[in-house]
Parts: sequence; C-alpha cells; structure tokens
Amino acid sequence: MVSPAAGFAGLPGAVAVSHLTVYDWESADGASGGTPHLHLTCSEAYVVTEGRGAVQTLSPTGLDTTPLAPGALVWFTPGTIHRLVNEGGLRIVVLMQNNGLPEAGDAVLTLPPPYLTDPETYARAVRIPDAAEPEQAAAARRRRDLAIEGFMVLRTAWEAGDQRPLLDFQRSAAALVRPRVAEWRARWEAGAAEAARQTGAQLDRLAAGDATHLAEAHLHARLPAHQGRFGMCGRLNTYDIHGPDIHGADGDDPGGGGRGGGS
Repeated sequence: MVSPAAGFAGLPGAVAVSHLTVYDWESADGASGGTPHLHLTCSEAYVVTEGRGAVQTLSPTGLDTTPLAPGALVWFTPGTIHRLVNEGGLRIVVLMQNNGLPEAGDAVLTLPPPYLTDPETYARAVRIPDAAEPEQAAAARRRRDLAIEGFMVLRTAWEAGDQRPLLDFQRSAAALVRPRVAEWRARWEAGAAEAARQTGAQLDRLAAGDATHLAEAHLHARLPAHQGRFGMCGRLNTYDIHGPDIHGADGDDPGGGGRGGGS
C-alpha cells in the first residue's frame, strides 16, 4: 500500500492560490478592469483583501453584478463567464480548483467568433510575448479589449432574450480545449484525484486503528516566486509549489501543486 503522505503534497484540496491586483485600464463601456473569460473544469473563488469593485457574471442562469469589498468571498462554477471591474485599488486572493489546470489552458476568453475557429488562431490572439514589460502590457490590454468586445455582444444578446450567442460561445470554448483534455486528465489524476485518494487511504487506516501516517507529517512554506505577471484580470503574484521551502526544507513535492492562476 502506498503511504498516504508519499504522493500528492500540494496545497490543501489540490487548489492553487495567487494574489491579484486587478487592472485599472478603462474599457470601451467606461468600466475599468480585467478580461472576461470562463473556465471549462475549474471552479474559482475570490477573497477580497483591498479596494472595491465588482464581478460581472454571465451564464445560462442569468446575468449578474456582485459587489466586491474587503472581506467578501465569491465563487462560481465552470461555465460562468466572469469579468472583474476595478472601482479603486481592487486586490484579491484567488483560489482555483484543480491546481495546474488554469496554467494548462483551462480558460477561454470571450473573444469575437472569428478568433474562436481553431486553437492556433485563438492562441495567436491571446499570447503574451516574451518581451519587455511595456510590450507585454500592450498585448494584455489588446486581448482584454477584444474579450470585452465579445462579452458585450453576449451580454446585449442575453438582455434581449437571446441565449444563442452565449451557448455558441460555450460550444466553441469546448471545441478549442478538446485537444488538451487528455493532458488535463493526467494533471487531475496526479493532483485533485490523488489528494482525494490519500484522504480515503488515511480514513481506511484510522478505521483499522492505524495512525502511522501521522508520523509522516510535513510542513511547507513558500514566498511568491513570480511577481507582477500579466494575467487575464490583472497583475499576479504566484507561488512555485515545487520550489524550496523558506524554512530550509528541500521543498520536494512529488505531486506538486503548480502555480496559482486563473484570473
């Protein structure tokens, strides 16, 4: 039997975490903020730490605007298009389900339909170049504005009682990511699924009166490994779960947690 402590050693429940400073760039509709998008398999949560704003969401259940202020906790499930609006100094701790999947492409921006025809066309439209910061910022803003353009079409159609553009976008998003599903499944097996299996093994041991897995307890500690990355919704500080522990341990996480991401 594999030791429950010998496999996945990522963050609790196989989540990913990052710190997000939401863009303050103004959009065509006069609101400032991030890039609307959805996730295909990952739920996402926000814990607001500073500032004020809102998250606009659109799904087949409705169009909503949820205020964000310090202390607010908001989360949503896969398929929910979300757009962060920054009304002043908005900073958020982002929690993402299925650690590693957002970095593997589990997000599709609400670009206009011509950019959603195939993975290569989409990738060119959303790519952030390996370049100087001003060029990266310009690329991030261009793709944000493209996604706002597409989102406004979806929102206007929804408000007019027409769900077809939203459903068409969801189908296009699913088609774009289909080539990566096998890779995602492998990440899930090594991450969230393995974390659940370890809990099951620990429960089996405890039921049998065996507490030996407690002797394998481990502490991990990290500081942000990447700061100010251009994300979809703002500048991100992210963690390298595979990296060294700040208290001097070797930091060897065999099931590793990946970086935080998503927004």
